[in-house]
Amino acid sequence: MCLVAEHYQDESQRSRIMGIVLGAVALGVLLGYPYGGFAYDFLGKMAPFLGISLFAILNIAFQLVFLNMQPPNYEVQSTSEGSSWKELMSDQLVMLTAGAIWLSSSAMAILEPCLPLWLMSHIKPQKWELGTVFIPDSIGYLVGTNCFGGIAYRYGRWRVAIAALILLAISACTLPMAKSMKGLIIPHVGLGLGIGVVDAALVPLLATLVDTKHRADYATVYAIQQTSVSLAYAFGPMFGGELVRVMGFPWLMVSIGIVNLLYSPLLVFLSNMEKQEVQAVMDTHKVSYKATESRKYNRFVASDESD
Repeated sequence: MCLVAEHYQDESQRSRIMGIVLGAVALGVLLGYPYGGFAYDFLGKMAPFLGISLFAILNIAFQLVFLNMQPPNYEVQSTSEGSSWKELMSDQLVMLTAGAIWLSSSAMAILEPCLPLWLMSHIKPQKWELGTVFIPDSIGYLVGTNCFGGIAYRYGRWRVAIAALILLAISACTLPMAKSMKGLIIPHVGLGLGIGVVDAALVPLLATLVDTKHRADYATVYAIQQTSVSLAYAFGPMFGGELVRVMGFPWLMVSIGIVNLLYSPLLVFLSNMEKQEVQAVMDTHKVSYKATESRKYNRFVASDESD
């Protein structure tokens, strides 16, 4: 994400490219299920890991050959000291954005270990069906990240993120109502889509916050973003496993939905960031227009003097 933010300074293009990069996560999960099952069944238990190792080595080789690790304005950035962790974590908008990413990721982190146990006790699916239960989530996340980066930039990232959290909340509340495996498909797609749209809207916004309010150091702000995701997947299964014993799986999912729903109005505070971004773009256009008019005037004066 740091490399993408450095190489793509245009906000619209940055949002689109970051969505594609985030979509690679969902694509890996989506392809990982059938790849792992096929390689394990037909080639042995070592085959999936050896194959992934080979792909990783090839990927490193391609990066060394084709990927330019040095951003266009490297000389300027290397001479200026970036924002510190303390400075970024004291920024309320950065923490508000990271909190939304943490909450949306927590829904999936809690669901992954709890859902299979609930399914085996209530719906009693076949073993192969258990392996496919999270595929709709991956499809929803893939669609959300790839298709909504540009939409979020066009219609307002905070608006799209609020709508995504509401969708996530509705999906989490309706998921325990499913009576069959087919009934899980729509809530799962909604969960994955909501999480994907939140990421597509808010992850590029972190780079914008750094550009407008701090010294450009994307690595630190995206370390904070990744920490929020890691915290969700570290503590989500732990607390989810305990809470499901206390309140049961249906009420646990309803609680997750309510928390995401209550958090969503807080993202309205990000609208001020959007206004600053629009003003910055307008100022840039004004400067460009004045420079163009100045060049035209200078050419006119020069031609008049030559006459």
